[in-house]
Amino acid sequence: MPTFDPLALNAYLEHDPQPTIVLDTDYRIVAANRAYQRQFGQHGQAPLGQKCHQVSHGYTVPCDRAGEHCPMRKARETGLPERVLHVHHTPRGPEHVDVELRPLLDPAGAVIGYVERLRSLAVAAAQPSEHGLVGRAPAFQRALADLERAAPAQIPVLLQGESGTGKELFARALHAASPRANGPLVVVDCTGLSETLFESELFGHEKGAFTGAATRKTGLAEAAHGGTLFLDEIGEVPLGTQAKLLRLIESGSFRPVGGLRTLHADFRLVAATHKPLHEMVAAGTFRQDLYYRINAFTLHLPALRERSEDLPLLVDSLLRRGSSGPWRVDPQAMAWLCDYHYPGNIRELRNLLERAQLLASDGVIRRRDLPLHELVPAPRPHERDRLAQAMASFNGSRKALAEHLGLSERTLYRRLKALGLAGD
Repeated sequence: MPTFDPLALNAYLEHDPQPTIVLDTDYRIVAANRAYQRQFGQHGQAPLGQKCHQVSHGYTVPCDRAGEHCPMRKARETGLPERVLHVHHTPRGPEHVDVELRPLLDPAGAVIGYVERLRSLAVAAAQPSEHGLVGRAPAFQRALADLERAAPAQIPVLLQGESGTGKELFARALHAASPRANGPLVVVDCTGLSETLFESELFGHEKGAFTGAATRKTGLAEAAHGGTLFLDEIGEVPLGTQAKLLRLIESGSFRPVGGLRTLHADFRLVAATHKPLHEMVAAGTFRQDLYYRINAFTLHLPALRERSEDLPLLVDSLLRRGSSGPWRVDPQAMAWLCDYHYPGNIRELRNLLERAQLLASDGVIRRRDLPLHELVPAPRPHERDRLAQAMASFNGSRKALAEHLGLSERTLYRRLKALGLAGD
């Protein structure tokens, strides 16, 4: 194994303003710049000599042996730079961190180490938060990784997901992570609008264009100039208007209702729908050319049943957002919430909690404050394997493991017991 010169490495790393470390081929941290020490070090000191998976995850084995993606393993196979999104333990608690890994080569071309660059994500939280996206489950992290890759680009993004999965929150996160973050984000709700009303809302109208048009109205497309235009539920756009919408997206040009002059707007398009647009294209209810134009990058939002590990984290976050004082959920109520399958997704969870808060009288939500009917637990494929793997690889107490998985200790124990993993 080669001998690294820490002084030379540190001098090299200081040229990078982002937190950056050097790892040897045995996962040990051999150098770190000051940005890493400030953001991820304990008491401002880098954990030199420790292994990256111990520092970032509390694992005794590399990430790929603990049920997660490991960029080093992939880089070993390909010899190329790799990138992955992880939940890292930091002095501020768990955070989503975008990790970029580049191999270090000796003069003969052999890999002797890796440069790892880390960037914390500001658009999503891995612990309870009073605003924005929240989650830690693998399905959520996949969607978040796609969001991070799409955000810097200018191509249109289509958010595809069931109703209630948080499409507007994802659109706001895309805008906030984009180069247009200082510009406006304009939301257009396409549901329930007639052809005439949709055109008036999107393109604006001139004074006297129709009965009641007493003044000129600026359209939402014009208002989005320099920022992001979010068309929510684009599958509801009237067929007769879709050709004009396509022209707007392709050229940025449009004509207000009743107007003679053509206007231009520079915006980044984000669209969302819960409808199967490809089936609508086949049925002739959605234009094929429009579908391909808005579908440059599709971001699939997971249903809540696909990220059931996030339930306690989401419950905590929603209770913080919707109330003025502290609230908690007792174990029986949390067990019921974790077993429900949520056809209405996060929107339904929020509604259940708001209803329960009206019924609860002392800041504690109990089983009696939730619907009386018993519900069939949602299937959780591979959960037993995932939890068994986490228990075997995690270096810490059961309480620490629960915190790492985003669960309460009681909820973790209940799941382990149901799966036959609780032990004595």
